[in-house]
Order: sequence, then structure tokens, then C-alpha cells
Amino acid sequence: MRLPSGTFSQSYGQDAALLRTKTKWIFLVLFLALLFFVIPRWASNSVLTIMSFMGITIISVHGLNILTGNCGLLSMGHSGFMMVGGYAVAILCSKGGLPFWVALPLAGLIAGGVGIFFGLPSLRIKGFYLIMSTVAAYFIIHWLVLQFRDLTGGTDGLAVPRADVFGMTVKGKESFFYLIMVLAVVATIVAKNILRTRVGRAFVAIRDNDLAAEVMGVNLWSYKLQAFFIGCVFAGIAGGLSAQYIGFCNVEQFPFFDSVWYLGMLIVGGMGSTSGVIFGVVAIELLQQLAIKLGPWLAEIMPPQAANGLSLVLPGLVIILFLIFAPRGIAHIWERFKNYYQLWPF
Repeated sequence: MRLPSGTFSQSYGQDAALLRTKTKWIFLVLFLALLFFVIPRWASNSVLTIMSFMGITIISVHGLNILTGNCGLLSMGHSGFMMVGGYAVAILCSKGGLPFWVALPLAGLIAGGVGIFFGLPSLRIKGFYLIMSTVAAYFIIHWLVLQFRDLTGGTDGLAVPRADVFGMTVKGKESFFYLIMVLAVVATIVAKNILRTRVGRAFVAIRDNDLAAEVMGVNLWSYKLQAFFIGCVFAGIAGGLSAQYIGFCNVEQFPFFDSVWYLGMLIVGGMGSTSGVIFGVVAIELLQQLAIKLGPWLAEIMPPQAANGLSLVLPGLVIILFLIFAPRGIAHIWERFKNYYQLWPF
């Protein structure tokens, strides 16, 4: 008996395709139409701001997913590399006079170079020790930014000029929304394709068993540093977008605790999954916004301090529940649902 169309691929071309069925292409087109033509016209400025920061976070977490979810290199200094990208854009635009469309990719490359330097310990250590190494990397970057006052502005920070993209000045919530979402879509496609290459397969081999990968000929030294470079490039671009969106760059924009939330987003969405990054970011951000909306109402029936801390407690509780009951995240739940639907009633 032949199974429903789309259950199994018929050729290598279908296996290699990003989207294997016409249905997936239709849903993608509808989603992009909703994202770029409907939401900007009808959403309020506050909604556009929330979604813009979701887009920035998605770009950053894609980098962490490549580094941690696919290569198995645990990092808790990701917001530090975003800080590098943010200050790189601020310095290149305000003091170097470079246009934004040149400064942003350069900021990603600078953050990637810094990531290679702080990724060197991964050649000798892993697990808990690597986590502590990346935590130290964040605080070293934080300290260096505060010390070079003439370049970074120290605790005062730096003003970032308005983005100028090919002669057009980007200003207003709607314009930034388009810019960020286009880059988020491009980052998603790039991240998905990286995992389909020889480099991506080497990352997965290192994550599963680095000793076996080395026996098979995978150069651990090279690929681990490549993972840090690629992951930090994504972080640097996200940090540059964040600084540009706010119009100012300060160390307080990149707190250490953001790195913890990024790992939580990977856990909820699905570690190692490109779609899981989007699921995790959207889920945690919506939970935080829900907690903020419920705060004033809960303050009437419980101590104000408890109500104010709900934005930390609610996402934290969800992360714990996923670790216990669904460790492979929303992406795995979605895949199981799709498989059930395609094979039904078999």
C-alpha cells in the first residue's frame, strides 16, 4: 500500500531541498506575506518593537544553536559577543564614518574574530569547564569595554547614527521592522544551509562523539574554532542591530543573564533545530510579555515584589517543565504531530 504523498522523498533532490512539498511552500509564502504586508500595517508600535527584538534574538540564537546545539560547545557568554558587535557598529559608524550596511557585516566579522580567540580553550576543555571559560569571556569583554573609554565611551556609552542603507535612512518602527525581519529570514536560511554542508555534518559528529569524529578524520581544532567563529558572527550582527535600533550602545544593553535566556530558548524550542530556534524565542518572549501584562493584576492579590518577578519565574518554570517532560523541545513535538498527520489513519 502506498503511503500518502510527501511521507517519503522520491529522490536525492527532494532530500536536499529545504522545503520538500508544495504545501510547505504555500505555508511559507503565506507566512512571509503575513509578516511583511499585514503585520506592519495593522500592528501598533509596541507590537512592532516586541517583534523587532524577537527578530534580533532569533539571529543571535541561531548562532548559539550552531555553537551549542549542533557542535556541542556549551557557551554562556553569548551576550558578550553581541556586545562586541554592538560596539563595533557604534564605533565604525560614529567614529569611522562607515555606512551601516558596511559596518554591520564588519561587526559580525569582528565578533567572529573575538569568538575564535575565546574559543581556543575549547580545544582542551569541554563541559562545565568550557561553560566557565565562556562566562569569563563575557566579563573580560565587559571589563575591556569599560577600560577603553576614549573609544567606547566607558559607562556613558556611544550614540549610534541613523542607519543608512544604500542611500535610504532607516527611521521609525516600521522601517526597522522590515530591516530586522529581512535579516532574520536571511539568517535562518543561512543557518539552515550551514547545517546541510560538510561543515555542519562535522559539527554534529563532534557533538555526538568528538573522539569518534576525530578517528573518522574530522579536524577538531579547525571545526571547533569554525563553530565559535560562525556562532559569534551571528551574535555580532544581532548586537549591531540592537545598538542601531536603540540608537545608543551601552554595556547595560547586553546583560549576562541574556545568555542564560538564550540557552533556555534553545531548550524550549529544541536544541540543534533551526525551526526550534524560532519556536523557542517566540515562546519565551511571549511568556515574558504575558507576565508583564499580568503583573499589575497580580500585584493586587500578592506582594508587589512577587508580581514583578513573574517575568522571570514563568519562563523559568516552563524551561524546567520542558527539561523534564519534553527535553527535545517544541520542534520535536511539531515533527511528531506532522508525522502522525501524514501517516493517519495508518
